[in-house]
Amino acid sequence: MKTILCYGDSITWGTNAETGGRHAYEDRWPNVLQKALGHTVDVITDGLRGRTTGFDEHMAACDRNGVRILPTTLYAHAPLDLVILMLGSNDMKPAIAGTALAAMQGMRRLVEIVRTSPFRDGTEEPPAVLVVAPPPLCETAHPEFAAMFAGGVEQSKMIASLYADLADEAGCGFFDAGSVARTTPIDGVHLDAENTRAIGRGIEPIVRVMLGL
Repeated sequence: MKTILCYGDSITWGTNAETGGRHAYEDRWPNVLQKALGHTVDVITDGLRGRTTGFDEHMAACDRNGVRILPTTLYAHAPLDLVILMLGSNDMKPAIAGTALAAMQGMRRLVEIVRTSPFRDGTEEPPAVLVVAPPPLCETAHPEFAAMFAGGVEQSKMIASLYADLADEAGCGFFDAGSVARTTPIDGVHLDAENTRAIGRGIEPIVRVMLGL
């Protein structure tokens, strides 16, 4: 059986912008991917709301720094055949980092961690890595989210190009989730159910190629 880890933020967790809660199980993109791939593949979801690529948010109720948590997550779920990394949206908060370049640098470190962490017995190759650029933010009339991500809309549009270059340099797979999904103007950050499902459908053929399925 092949094992895939989906490491992300609230988009991977499945935040429903309309209700503030979580999308139904069958609407979350990792579960759409699981259903499409079948039972010979185990898709593990590790989505944390507010997670960044590698930056601290000091007022958060938990550790949201993706770089700091990833080694523990890899060790917990080893052995893995593929790690899907989709982070960067929360890096667009000016209080966190505020630039697409910072998100790319954080993503580069995440890739390095996957490639070098000692979570196997030393005789096996590290898992393949699929870098996913999250859908760009959009304008919103929601006062708190508009202020929280001030200036982030334009920066978020640059993430896909930077991630694509990073993936090419690092020998990773790449997928632009913005090619199939759009954020909702309800809060400018999250997705409705259909767009969330679209990410799972869009990633499936790439995963099949990367894992030889």
